[in-house]
Amino acid sequence: MSNWPLLSLITFLPSVGALFILMIRGEDALVARNARMVALWTTLFTFLLSLFLWIDFDVTTADFQFVEKHEWLGGNITYHMGVDGISMLFVILTTFLMPLCILASWEAITTRVKDYMIAFLVLETLMIGVFSALDLVLFYLFFEGG
Repeated sequence: MSNWPLLSLITFLPSVGALFILMIRGEDALVARNARMVALWTTLFTFLLSLFLWIDFDVTTADFQFVEKHEWLGGNITYHMGVDGISMLFVILTTFLMPLCILASWEAITTRVKDYMIAFLVLETLMIGVFSALDLVLFYLFFEGG
C-alpha cells in the first residue's frame, strides 16, 4: 500500500462521506438513520485505513513518513503532507475517537442529525489535515477551517 496516497485518502475520506450525507433525501426519520449510518461507516473505514498507516509506520526513524508533495498554487506553496511519530499518534487518536463520538451522539442528537453528521465528518477531515500538513499555507487552511 506504500504506492497509494494513503494519508490523503485518510484525510479526505470523511469529506466524501459528508458529500454522500448531503445527497440523502427523504422523510426526516429515514434521513437521520441513513446519515448516522453513513457517518459511522465512514469513520470506521477511516479508522481502519489509519491502522494500515500505523502498521506501515517505521518507528526507527525520526523522518516524516507517507510524504506526499505536489505543486499546488505556485510560489513555493505545495500540497505537502506527511506524519512523524507524534502526528501519527494524533491521527490514530482522531480516527479512533470519531466513531465513538458518532455512537455517543446516536440518541442524544435528535434534530438536524444530517447537519450534525456532516459537520462531524468535515471536522474529522480538518483535524487529520492539521496533524499531517507540512506546508504552512495548507496547515493554515486546515486549522482555520476547524
